[in-house]
Amino acid sequence: MIKLVKSTFYNEIETKKKLCDFILGSKQLSMNQKCLEFETKFAKYQGRKYAIMVNSGSSANLALIQSLLNLKILNKKSKVGFSALTWATNIMPLIQLGLEPIPIDISLKNLNVCSDNLLEVLEKVELDALFITNLLGFCGNLDKISEICKKKGIVLIEDNCESLGSALNDVKLGNFGLASTTSFYVGHHMSTIEGGMVCTDDKELYDMLLMTRAHGWDRNLSQDKQKRLMKENSVDDFHAKYTFYTLGYNFRPTEITSFLGIEQLKFIEKITNSRCKNFHKFNDIANQNPHFHKLDASHMSFVSNFAYPLICKDHDKFENYKKKFVENNIEIRPIVGGSIIEQPFFKSYESTKKINFECSNAKKANMFGFYFTNRPDLTEDELELIKNLLRSD
Repeated sequence: MIKLVKSTFYNEIETKKKLCDFILGSKQLSMNQKCLEFETKFAKYQGRKYAIMVNSGSSANLALIQSLLNLKILNKKSKVGFSALTWATNIMPLIQLGLEPIPIDISLKNLNVCSDNLLEVLEKVELDALFITNLLGFCGNLDKISEICKKKGIVLIEDNCESLGSALNDVKLGNFGLASTTSFYVGHHMSTIEGGMVCTDDKELYDMLLMTRAHGWDRNLSQDKQKRLMKENSVDDFHAKYTFYTLGYNFRPTEITSFLGIEQLKFIEKITNSRCKNFHKFNDIANQNPHFHKLDASHMSFVSNFAYPLICKDHDKFENYKKKFVENNIEIRPIVGGSIIEQPFFKSYESTKKINFECSNAKKANMFGFYFTNRPDLTEDELELIKNLLRSD
């Protein structure tokens, strides 16, 4: 069977051996220096000043939204646009924290929000922020979207959990807004089993994220920042150990996940290059098949494809190709969370019931689409089987 996920890690056997040696030789496995080392190396790879590791990509999303609220960059009832085709925990923090989520439809040519989708919504509602998803390694015209957000004072943040390494105009996705989130869950571009990261260039947001990650206390801040907070809040040295300055959670990673991140980061170029090559092989064939909507990533300088999506033009073709892949033992999934506004959790909250934005393309992707794996370790035989299935009857 061609599974979505074949192994937990890239270079798995060697990674597991190194992990065993690391655990046996470590005196501390709770968050410590390995975490800081991984954060520093990942920030350099991503091209950002700061990186904050947390225990999952979903936690990264929640920590980011909470930090923006703590800093009063956003407020309760702030209107936040989001990609209608996305993952559930991109939207859930908005609902959980009392913001107003505003869905924005996607383009079928790249499965992402484009500037015309954004402008159409802005004719109806004034957004305070845009939490855009870079879906499956793709993006819309993020450069134009970033310009619109800057012009209108909209805070742009990116959910980049499925697009690590992808680039537009040689700028990595995740670097177009104030901050971005990444996931290291098994099956993503690199795995720490569970894990996530928030990246930003903003020092104030970075400091707030450090507190939000760990209960709202100040232990991971610089000594100068700790002393300033103690003075401002009249806190003595003894009580400072258990003083909580802002709303927070326990999203701390471990030294184990941080060690894995350091090890897997060594292979990231090989992983993303393989995914990019596979994508172009699949896309060249699929785009010649009249039964599929053409996928256009020609505007991107690098496509680190998470999984390859097929959007069929009607229900019959969808059922036909879905059956072909299943019968050939190729594991498939819906296009992530599908049209999120139709998910039960979204429709169950009063704050979302009044939303009546039409997201027809997200609905089509959900009804007539599925994706299959683009693992970096696909064999030539597996690639040939998939390519044959992509060809028109």
